[in-house]
Amino acid sequence: MKKLFVLIVSFCVITAMGRAQDFRLQPAPQEFVFQDDSVSVPQSYQLHAGSSVEGQPALSVLNKVLPGADAKAPFRVYVGTKQDKEVKKFRKQIPNVADGYFLKIADDCIVIAGADKRGVYYGVQTLCQLLTLDKLPVVEIVDYPDVPFRGVVEGFYGTPWSHEARMDQLDFYGRNKMNVYIYGPKDDPYHRTPNWRKPYPAEEGERIKQLVEKAKENEVIFYWAIHPGGDIRWNEEDRTHLMQKFESMYQLGVRGFAVFFDDISGEGTKAEKQVELLNYIDENFVKAKKDVAPLIMCPTVYCGAWGQGSDYLPTLGKELNEDIRVMWTGDRVCTNITKSTLDYVNPLLRRKAFIWWNYPVSDYVTDHLLLGPVYGNDQNIQDEVSAFVSNPMEYAEASKIALYGVADYTWNMADYDSRSSWEYALRRLMPLHAGYLETFAAHNSDQGISGLKFRREESVAIQPALAKLLESYRDKGLRMDTRSYAEVAKECRRIVAAANVLLASEKENPALYKEIKPWLLQFKLVGEYGGEVLDMITSLQAKERFMSSYEQARALQTLMREVNDTYNKKASHPGIKSGSKHLRPTFDALFELATERYNKQFGTQLDAKPLPWEEVKKK
Repeated sequence: MKKLFVLIVSFCVITAMGRAQDFRLQPAPQEFVFQDDSVSVPQSYQLHAGSSVEGQPALSVLNKVLPGADAKAPFRVYVGTKQDKEVKKFRKQIPNVADGYFLKIADDCIVIAGADKRGVYYGVQTLCQLLTLDKLPVVEIVDYPDVPFRGVVEGFYGTPWSHEARMDQLDFYGRNKMNVYIYGPKDDPYHRTPNWRKPYPAEEGERIKQLVEKAKENEVIFYWAIHPGGDIRWNEEDRTHLMQKFESMYQLGVRGFAVFFDDISGEGTKAEKQVELLNYIDENFVKAKKDVAPLIMCPTVYCGAWGQGSDYLPTLGKELNEDIRVMWTGDRVCTNITKSTLDYVNPLLRRKAFIWWNYPVSDYVTDHLLLGPVYGNDQNIQDEVSAFVSNPMEYAEASKIALYGVADYTWNMADYDSRSSWEYALRRLMPLHAGYLETFAAHNSDQGISGLKFRREESVAIQPALAKLLESYRDKGLRMDTRSYAEVAKECRRIVAAANVLLASEKENPALYKEIKPWLLQFKLVGEYGGEVLDMITSLQAKERFMSSYEQARALQTLMREVNDTYNKKASHPGIKSGSKHLRPTFDALFELATERYNKQFGTQLDAKPLPWEEVKKK
């Protein structure tokens, strides 16, 4: 982060606009050298483009952001890959890493030289970010990714993303230097049982064709995954069905293929049969086509918790063709990725694991939003993984908060800073109201209790004050820690204000608004509830005021239950939870304590038990 901080300071010096205070390159570049100088954005320039980039996405983007190409202009722009003569004298500066690039901005020229065509594209994308400043910094950037393949697997259960959301996501991946998208939504019937053997209907096939073209525009490898294990028969007929399905997808333009054997039982789980089929596909389809990306498989044993003592992974490692990539979620289904899990699995697979990171996916906790920072993955595993893809939520726009972090982390692990990356994401999604979005996201980041036992930090800044307030009120009778009380009261006001502003800001990001609105409604109620509970614990001697706050708090509990019962009803875990890790439990505990003390003091029998989010069903 030291390098990035220095770069930001430099940009602040060279621009007069206040927005430079928030500027950062995304993802953070590997190396750069800058001078304390700047140049105006060229209004016209001579374009010297190598033959390798003619007709390529990099040149298309460059022409859009710098439209003033003029053969007589004094300013020059050189663009090409390392084999092009136009950038010949800069070859030594080009990193010898796939997707790498060298970018130079001088007072009379711009140079964008890539290790390959995608590298040139990423150099142009970095230039696009710099062009948002009033002036361009005089700088040399040498940049390349830590992880060769970075991106997203749409592999969750529940409502798949819309076509429009996927098209937007592919643009997002291009801008953020992510180069893989794997199409594998569990609830697409033509991806898995019952219709994996059948071709897509014409209309759906046309949409996939459009996605493939959009992916090419953004230098993203579009992978289409099939999930046949639920009812596959290990015979020539089903093998033919699978090959025919792949051929139909190939005709739609797909050039990346994956086979998923996750979350199945029975006949489809046999490692030796999976290997036989995958090797056949690899040899008779992938290699035969000559223009298809390496085959990916998701194994049945895809995490450490399920692999102990089994010969499944050793069978894959020994018998699977070495260029087939094997996915891995870590020690458990949902967990952070550590060097220890890679030390375990890589020797078994006899190859570097292809990481399927189950975050921010929420199909197992659909009543929660996961909007917190990306953190917890080891930052020294770049040489131990072949790829790293994130499995997101069914909420495509809200998932971008995490995906910005995934893009940043996989590009430059050593310099990755989860907090600054998260704050950048919030500013990008809602630049006018980023502070309010931060308040909302900070209290909507934990999954809650689930069988997968993966938890995230939530309400981090206010949690110490919440804990101290509850402890002091519980232990000291009517006395409490006044400082923590004031902090919590202020946070409750901030919560209500953030909810109100965001609920009134639909036009700033309509897609995000539509996804998070039910949680905003709940969030506002949580903040109002906290305010009333705080009034209760300071008004025990004022019966009328206490009763007013008690009745308001009780009413807000009822309203929170109504929101929970009204929205998100078709989900696997229905309902709407907000601030469930620290806010609501603390407010409920204070409500109960205050009511019990009031009953004891005045001989009343008010119900002290808070209403839970939903009615507890009796067995």
